[in-house]
Amino acid sequence: MDATDEASGSAEAWTGPTVGELGELVVLERVTARLPTGSPLVGPGDDCAVVAAPDGRFVVTTDMMVHGPDFRWAWSSPEDVGWKAAATNLSDVAAMGAAPSGLVVAIAAPQDTPVAVLEGIADGFRLAVAALAPGCGVVGGDLSTSSAFTLAVTAFGDLQDRSPVLRSGARVGDVLAVAGDLGRAARGLGRLFRSGVDDAGVPSAAAVRANGLDQDPDVGRQRRPVPPITAGVQAARAEATAMLDLSDGLAIDGGRLARASDVTLWLDAEAVPDEVALHGGEDHGLLATFPAGVPLPSGFRRLGVVVARGADDVVLGPAGEVVPTTGWDPYADWDGAAG
Repeated sequence: MDATDEASGSAEAWTGPTVGELGELVVLERVTARLPTGSPLVGPGDDCAVVAAPDGRFVVTTDMMVHGPDFRWAWSSPEDVGWKAAATNLSDVAAMGAAPSGLVVAIAAPQDTPVAVLEGIADGFRLAVAALAPGCGVVGGDLSTSSAFTLAVTAFGDLQDRSPVLRSGARVGDVLAVAGDLGRAARGLGRLFRSGVDDAGVPSAAAVRANGLDQDPDVGRQRRPVPPITAGVQAARAEATAMLDLSDGLAIDGGRLARASDVTLWLDAEAVPDEVALHGGEDHGLLATFPAGVPLPSGFRRLGVVVARGADDVVLGPAGEVVPTTGWDPYADWDGAAG
């Protein structure tokens, strides 16, 4: 498989029996033993898990990661992939002002995938949940086979008797603020594309090591984003009027919030250092609006202000320079050439 050719990390991580050799039941037992369980009412082992929804409501989201457009084995270890799959879903839950309560994970892997790869992914889930959302757990999932390695994760969240924070609630005069990174993951990805490839431009684990990218902190953020999960609940408690996860970049996601709320976002020039901070994706920070005069909750910093709807979604600086609402788009930005 391509993972064997491109694998980052130690060679030992890719040895041992494959999923095709062991079969679903044994693989499932080995993977489940490594996952965080959380505290569902009914966990893995039945046809469905049962997760508490104390106030009768819950939020639910899903996200998919496919080898090629979403990650490269040459650039990411199985633990990295598991961490990122957990983080991207946890951040969507946080963006609604909810506390993550459970994850369901489905994996489709080529038959010759070493079971150690799936075990490493499970370890990544465990590490991410422990660091970002303690108490959450993987409550179920499924295993299948596919020519392209694919993870699909569904996450659930508890609103804790609060209203969900939607994208559509921003009001004129609100303060625009962000929690988390802006542009770090994109800078890391850019360095991987420039220096983590061989002479033919193909992602290469050897090039990553030779050029010291394993030690690059921005590459680390690309592999393992650190979304501010607890900040979502804090924003809801601080009466945030609108919020969303910055998965595709400040400009494009800010445009989504602006259109949903029928407003324009005015960014302070000094708060956005460069184009990468504007258009780089995969940081999974939280963009939120708060009533003027309300102290920003811990972890948030001011980016600008909400103004009446004009001709553009997002503008920048004293002159109101138009910001193109572009960012990460898997259909537009990936053609398979680098994979």
